[in-house]
Amino acid sequence: MANNIEVVYTPALLPMHEVKGKTVVVIDILRATSSVCVAFQTGVGKVLPVATPEECMVFKEFDFLCAAERNTLKLDGFDLGNSPFEYQNPLIAGRNIALTTTNGTKAIKMAKELHASNILIGSFLNLSALCDKLSTINQSVILLCAGWKDRFNLEDTLFAGAVVNELSAIFETDCDAALAARQLFLSMQDNLEHWVRQSSHAKRFQLLHLQTDDVAFCLQRNTVNLVPMLHGEYIIV
Repeated sequence: MANNIEVVYTPALLPMHEVKGKTVVVIDILRATSSVCVAFQTGVGKVLPVATPEECMVFKEFDFLCAAERNTLKLDGFDLGNSPFEYQNPLIAGRNIALTTTNGTKAIKMAKELHASNILIGSFLNLSALCDKLSTINQSVILLCAGWKDRFNLEDTLFAGAVVNELSAIFETDCDAALAARQLFLSMQDNLEHWVRQSSHAKRFQLLHLQTDDVAFCLQRNTVNLVPMLHGEYIIV
C-alpha cells in the first residue's frame, strides 16, 4: 500500500491526526523554517527550539546565540530575531542557536510530543531538497502548517500544496486538506508573491516597516540544498 500525504492547516488540528510512525514536515514560511534553512546554509552547528524567551535566554550561559521573536518582532536583549537576513551573517557560522518564535517552534515541539518518527524543516528555499528527502523515506507524511496563533494562514498552506503537487506521483492522499492546498497552490503559483503579499502576515510586516523584504526572500525557490531535521532535542543537518 502506498504511503499517504496529509496537510494540517494549524497546530491546533494536529492532535486530531495519527502522528506516531509518520514523518512531519514543519512549515513556517514567514519566517522560522525559512530562517532555519538559511542558518544551516551559513554554517550553524545546531538549533535548539525552545518554548519561551525565558528558557531561550538560559542557553546564553552555554555559549548559544539566543534568538527570540514574538508577534513578528525581535525581543530586546536577544542576539537574533526571526528574519532570514539575520541568519546570513557569516559570524554565526559554527555557533549553536537557541530559538523561540511565535508559531514555528511551537509546531516543532508539538510534533515531537505526539511522537512523529521524523520531523523535517520545510520552506520554499529548500523545496526540491525536501521533496527528494521525502521520496526516500518509506513513511506517510504530515505537512504541518505553523499558521498564525493556531489559525490558518495562506503562505504555509501554499507551500504545503506545492509539496503535495511535487509528490503526487509517489504519495496517495485521502486528505481533503491536501487536495485543497494543492489546488490553491496550482491556482496561485504563477503569481505567488502577489497573493502572499495580500496575506495577513505579510501585512503585519508592512505595518512594522521592516527594513528587509522578508516576503520576497522567503518565496525564493531552491536556494538551499539541505533539509534540517530534529535529532533528539536539536535541529541538525
